[in-house]
Amino acid sequence: MEQGVWQEIEQLYQQFQQLGISEAVDYEKYYLYSLITHSTAIEGSTLTEVEAQMLFDEGLTAKGKPLVYHLMNEDLKKAYDFAKEEAKRKEPITPVFLQRLNAMLMRTTGSIYNVMGGSFDSSKGEFRLCGVTAGIGGRSYMNYQKVLAKVEEFCVVLQEKQKDVRTFREQYELSFNAHLNLVTIHPWVDGNGRTARLLMNYIQFCYNLFPTKIFKEDREEYISALWRSQEEETNQPFLDFMAGQLKKSLSLEIERFKTSQKKIFNFMF
Repeated sequence: MEQGVWQEIEQLYQQFQQLGISEAVDYEKYYLYSLITHSTAIEGSTLTEVEAQMLFDEGLTAKGKPLVYHLMNEDLKKAYDFAKEEAKRKEPITPVFLQRLNAMLMRTTGSIYNVMGGSFDSSKGEFRLCGVTAGIGGRSYMNYQKVLAKVEEFCVVLQEKQKDVRTFREQYELSFNAHLNLVTIHPWVDGNGRTARLLMNYIQFCYNLFPTKIFKEDREEYISALWRSQEEETNQPFLDFMAGQLKKSLSLEIERFKTSQKKIFNFMF
């Protein structure tokens, strides 16, 4: 993506900080709820942000919505809470750490699989021992026998790159690339997208960056950017898409804050 877009992002970021948006009471909590709701919506959940908030804060389920969607959201929230705590300690990204993230978000929706390669439990974050495809007639991901070695290599490379990143843009692009590369390996039978998005945000938490949201309404564009990068073996389509999502996130948060401030002003006067 053109340098100009990153300049716009940096300007928005500075404005976001100058306005003190993240310092508002419970801002981080409710933004995190939004991240979680959009991530599960990409996987099919129909819970709205308000319904997720009621679930997280009051333990109330949404009428007419399947139980599995509530479980998905609750488990992903626990995984994000865990990731935020681990980010304070800068916990290294290892295969075991990734399995812990996946296990948390698959805790109640995972199951035991008995396949030709053996048995594995997806609720415990265990790597798949079978092939997987994306959707009906979709692409096949790498052979399961290569998964462990690829995840180990991915973690070693990622840890090395973390030592070198310095700039705002480099830190974000490191997190975006980690997201893309983990999805491309597809280590689990389920929860790959949610884990990759969580890993991306975890890296951003480690650098104290504003966490990037992938909007549920942009799901098709998101999947297209992933597939294009995988097909063309270049990360640029995905980096461009993610920069756009980051810009959109910041712009909407600033706009929402200014609108609320204007309403307060009008109410007072």
